[in-house]
Order: sequence, then structure tokens, then C-alpha cells
Amino acid sequence: MPQTSGSDRKQVRLVIADVDGTLVTHDKILTQRAIQSVFKLREAGIQFAITSGRPPKGMAMLIEPLKLNEPIAAFNGGVVIQPDLKTVLAQNVLTPDVVKKVVQQILDHKLDVWIYTDTTWFVRDINAAHVAREQWTVKFEPVVTDKLETLVDKVAKVVGVSDDLEGVARCEKEVQQACGASVSAARSQPYYLDVTHPKANKGEVVRIMSDLLKIPAEEIATIGDMPNDVLMFVKSGVSIAMGNASPEVQKSATYVTTSSEDEGFANAMEKFILQRHTATP
Repeated sequence: MPQTSGSDRKQVRLVIADVDGTLVTHDKILTQRAIQSVFKLREAGIQFAITSGRPPKGMAMLIEPLKLNEPIAAFNGGVVIQPDLKTVLAQNVLTPDVVKKVVQQILDHKLDVWIYTDTTWFVRDINAAHVAREQWTVKFEPVVTDKLETLVDKVAKVVGVSDDLEGVARCEKEVQQACGASVSAARSQPYYLDVTHPKANKGEVVRIMSDLLKIPAEEIATIGDMPNDVLMFVKSGVSIAMGNASPEVQKSATYVTTSSEDEGFANAMEKFILQRHTATP
């Protein structure tokens, strides 16, 4: 575990949490301890916000239990919206040319493709891999279409999907190489490749939240489990990797907590945020 340096003692005023594999369990359960730890943060004067590759509607079920007041960063920052899910504060969508190029690359790699616009989720086959689980996760249905290549307007995210995990990793690298600075391409799960606007990444989420809430980035703590979470780790003052994160992700964080199946989020808030908050003069 990294040692706490003098600069690391800076007060944390905001926690930004990834959702899947971090805030919720593998079965997408928000535990009572997780809920209580968010309430304890607020009692300590620390704000709390969530970010995810999920669409805005896909995080609706978290708003009431957590009493969220802070902005929600959906699509890894592609859409930043108030908890009313109507008031958009910031938005970064892909250009039509980039959407066409990315969709073709994903298909060339034999991955399935999903498209998320600002309001709708489109799939080619309702019975394809992970569609049912995603629907259960986000709590709304996709629209099935055989004209996916025509959907190029207001696209917030293109997803490559496959259980060929090595194929997803290869596709990630090739999309990054082919599209360069025109996209942010990173795996949100081993079987999902999320492609968004270059400003729709979790590092940008830290900047946007810092601006919106008037909190310096060095006074923000971030917590996550996937490679795309490292982008917010490097922008925040304190970072926490989940126990279920890869060794590479864990090495990128200030601290490592237990897994999402072992109350990793709640343990992290209590040990690395609330204790240090109490100890900081």
C-alpha cells in the first residue's frame, strides 16, 4: 500500500465513483453499506458524484437510494446531466464520419456493435451476447435495427461487444491507432470496448466536475476498477483501485481496496477517505 505523503494529506472535498465493478457488485447490487458510506461522506461535508459508461437512464436507479444531488457523468463524460436526467450541463458526441469508421472497424474485428445516442440504445440482435444483461443492468430496452450504419447523429457512444476478450483488446488498440485523437477508446469491461468523443473520458470527468462544483482536482478522490478509470486516477488528488481491478490498474492508484464482492467501495470510503478526513487538521 502506498505511503501517505504530506501532499497526500490534502483535504478531499469530492469523491467520484465508477459504477459497475466499483459502486455496485457483480450482480449490480447497491449494498446497504455502500449507501451508508455515501451518507457518511455527506455528513463529513464531502460531495459525491458518479460516472459510468452507462447512459443517463442507466443510472436512474441509483439516484434515489443515494439521494444524489451532484451532476451525473454518463457515457464516461459524453453527457453530464443533473439528477433530474433532463438538464444537460455538458455534452460531447462523436462526429458522423468517426461513427461510420468505428462501426466498420468493430465489425471487421468480428465484434457485435451497439450504438447509444443521447436518448436511445440501438442493437442489431436482441438475442446477441450481453444484450439481456445490459438491459437488466440499465433497466430500459434497446431498439433493434438492421440499419445500424445509418445511425450517425447525436451518437454518444459506440460499443464493441464480444466474449473473445483478446479480440476486444486487439480491437481497442487498432481503433486507438486508426482514430487517434478523434476518439477515446477503452474497455469498460473485458468484453466491452467503449468508443466515445475524446473529451468523453473519465479524466475529462474530473475536470468537468472540478469546474462545475468549484473544487480543485487535487481535492477530488476517484475510485474505479477498469483501465478507463486510470484516466481519472491521474487527474485526481487521491485514487483508489478496487480489489477486482487488474494489477496494472491497481499500480496506477494511490490505494487499493477490497473487491466489489467484499464491500470494496464502503471499505475504501471508510479507510481512505473518512479516516483521513477526520485526521486532517
